[in-house]
Amino acid sequence: MSAHVVIIGAGYAGVMAAKRLHQMIAAGYDATVSFDRALPRAAHRVFGEVTTIEAALGRLTLDDGSVLDYDYLVYAVGSRQLPSTIAGADEHGFGVAEFEDAVRLSSRLATLDEKAAVCVVGGGLTGIETAAELAEQRSSRITLVTGGILAPDLSERARSAILRTLTDLGVDIVTESRVTRIDGSSCELAGGVRVETDCTILATEFGVPELARRSGLPVDDLGRLKVDDRLECSSHPNIFGAGDGVAVGDLSLRMSVDDRMGCHSTPLSLLQLDMSRSWSRSIADSVDDRRSLADVRLTDDVFVTRVDVVEIEGACGDE
Repeated sequence: MSAHVVIIGAGYAGVMAAKRLHQMIAAGYDATVSFDRALPRAAHRVFGEVTTIEAALGRLTLDDGSVLDYDYLVYAVGSRQLPSTIAGADEHGFGVAEFEDAVRLSSRLATLDEKAAVCVVGGGLTGIETAAELAEQRSSRITLVTGGILAPDLSERARSAILRTLTDLGVDIVTESRVTRIDGSSCELAGGVRVETDCTILATEFGVPELARRSGLPVDDLGRLKVDDRLECSSHPNIFGAGDGVAVGDLSLRMSVDDRMGCHSTPLSLLQLDMSRSWSRSIADSVDDRRSLADVRLTDDVFVTRVDVVEIEGACGDE
């Protein structure tokens, strides 16, 4: 018996899913290489957008009208930073969610004096990590501003540890204060207070694609695919979830999110990787001849931007 597995999402979770499956099917394979080499040589990349998943038929449709059939589907669409509603954010703010954002931010930081002021907006793990990294690498004055408390969904003990670490690094923390406007030299808070800054970094407002909701699959209020503790979709056991775009019971598995998406610590991400062994085993065990898992395809629906579809033709046992 052979099986055809489609993985929607060519980001971290999608690639890790493909690697995990390959390790299950062809034991002993362990790739620690660049993305281009992370998959077997039979893989190639094309571009498209997944528009619909027809779970009852085991089929998904791309925006060019082409159709992919599957026996198993791994839903790993990820998340993306949403457009900011802060006035002046488009002109003066710098994101960190995408590679292009990071390049733009790096270029800006390279033009600044080492002691220039930097303001990070967002009290989730993205904002916390960004502020900490900058404080470790630069002698700049770093300010972290959040509209609520720092890391609101973590335990009090975890928040205290984060606060101590940031304080030791010299980061100024402003809580319960929303940024309403950004210009070239400051961030204006809701109470009218201005925080001087030469560079404002935005780590706020993450969302997930509407693909699961649009396809009639079970989702939570944020549009994340609902899965159980084996990462299986509650309505279709041949659909598995991974990464930011899924909700495991009441857990969110983002490593870095803002208040809107919930904020959880790295151990939950490690938990997800551990659970991925379970669904990988479920798929692998369903195939009589493990080296006959004939086709693993990776597709990526990332809102309306470019999308990766990686198709692996031939047996997964081939490198």
